[in-house]
Amino acid sequence: MNNAIYQTIKARILTLEFAPGSILNEKVLAKEFGVSRTPLRGVLNRLESDQLVRVLPRTGILVAEIEFQQIMNTFQVRLGIEEMIGALAAEHATAEHWQRLEEMLDQCETLFAARDKAALMAVDREMRTILNDATNNPVLKNVSESLYDLTVRLWCAILDKGDWQEEVQSVKSDLSHTVVVLKSGEGDLGKLRREMLIQHIERISRKFLGSMS
Repeated sequence: MNNAIYQTIKARILTLEFAPGSILNEKVLAKEFGVSRTPLRGVLNRLESDQLVRVLPRTGILVAEIEFQQIMNTFQVRLGIEEMIGALAAEHATAEHWQRLEEMLDQCETLFAARDKAALMAVDREMRTILNDATNNPVLKNVSESLYDLTVRLWCAILDKGDWQEEVQSVKSDLSHTVVVLKSGEGDLGKLRREMLIQHIERISRKFLGSMS
């Protein structure tokens, strides 16, 4: 499987550049990436196993719809996973981990004035990548990343709804509170990570349901 093509198409799906419910043309994608349809099928099969697309015979590739209840169910699983991530990260994280998180606070600060969805999502993903790495558990890391991909499109869908400053502040608060606990070694990082995710779920649920009414 061509990982570069996989990552590019997945990023377009997660940031809604490829809209939920849209049909992707295999021939057009193969031409864009300069590959035959055979290696592209490997990429599409991987995306299908990720539950991000459905391959429809004689039709094309359907980008998975955003199904609110399914995402809420996934968030339920993420709550338990997030608490485990926090507990293990607190146990195994090095100074390099919290220093990398601390440096990201400056990146986050610039986004209050620059309405850049892709940049904000990149900061949020990188924060989670660092914490996943800090768990020193590759199985947990893979599960966490897979579940995150299944829920992040809902967040992306509401980033243009309501208060942009609130969204940036949410990510910044998540970062800053996590850094404080990691640096000090005091407090329950597992509980904190769970509480921050609950706040995230409540905020995006409110905005998503509000936009549907």
